Amino acid sequence: MSGQNSRLEWVDTAKGISIILVVMMYSVFNVGSDTGEAGFWHYVIGFATPFRMPEFFLISGLFLSLVIARPWRAYADRRVLHYFYFYALWAVIHLGMKIGLATQDPVEMVQQVALAIVEPYGVLWFIYLLAVYSAATKALYELKAPHWAVFAFGAALQMAPVATGSYLVDQFCEYFVYFYAGYAFATWIFGFVAWTQRNLLLAAGGLAAYVVLNTALVFSPAIATPIFSWPGFDVGSHEIQMGLAALPGVRLALAIVGSLALCVVAAMIARLPWMSWLRWLGEHSIVVYLAFVLPMSVSRIVLEKFLSDTTVLSTLVMVISIVASLVLYWLVLKTGWGKFLFERPAWAHLPGTKGSRSYSARPEATPAE
Repeated sequence: MSGQNSRLEWVDTAKGISIILVVMMYSVFNVGSDTGEAGFWHYVIGFATPFRMPEFFLISGLFLSLVIARPWRAYADRRVLHYFYFYALWAVIHLGMKIGLATQDPVEMVQQVALAIVEPYGVLWFIYLLAVYSAATKALYELKAPHWAVFAFGAALQMAPVATGSYLVDQFCEYFVYFYAGYAFATWIFGFVAWTQRNLLLAAGGLAAYVVLNTALVFSPAIATPIFSWPGFDVGSHEIQMGLAALPGVRLALAIVGSLALCVVAAMIARLPWMSWLRWLGEHSIVVYLAFVLPMSVSRIVLEKFLSDTTVLSTLVMVISIVASLVLYWLVLKTGWGKFLFERPAWAHLPGTKGSRSYSARPEATPAE
């Protein structure tokens, strides 16, 4: 196995774990809100809270250095417009289903679509932020901003109590440091993961210590708020209430260490042939991210008529959400209908960039662009 293939495999495996955690969170929180109880998966999500989204952003920045030196047009098409296309398409789909089933009000539909332009909509906020982070990082690259300075600034934003009321601004401040860390420290991260694979006993010991520390900090009593009905959870508000892990600086450190730990775990799993399905899932993680909301909502509503156990319900909803998304993708590939749902068509590329209608007509264009 070449070094390049090896690192691609653990990155895809990490993305597979990440998308499972994302679907798990939304499935578990919605079921828990309906039942008024916390199940087993609530505690898994509670444990993963410090690193669940940070590691997704960190992994998304790992290969940015391969394209960041490209001219703005090529870069923007690959790393900015690419994400905005899928965000815009699926935001309209989500809103159309939501408003169509609820109010059937075209005026509200137009208002919500307009709002979604400036404020990330629903679960799609992650894709929106990827486009914004990619543009911001490219701008900083062109300004030749030192990595250490940008990372320090991003860390300060994360630790600061930013609460502007704008979801875009608040989430940018919360997670930009992780995306930038993935880009700026990619070489070190790949080297660290490779080292752990050569020193499995030390890596296993480090992971065990991390699990104990993260668990203790996440599920410790909250400092400024009372103990909740379920340790660490406010089921009704869909929030994880962390104890010491929520302190500024502590959460940042846990997020970075937890993200690295997940990368190490992914590299270990990637060595197991029978876990190749997780790598495949990671390769197609955007398919699940875009499409899981509808099967999640439908399966939850239907299953709650027959089942009441929070853990069982959460498990079934989670599995159905992922499988149904992949079935939709398989049907698209099989029939050829609806490819625009998961593949960006030529008209959605910037003119003259790879994939656009005018790309092949440009003599200077090369596959490396």
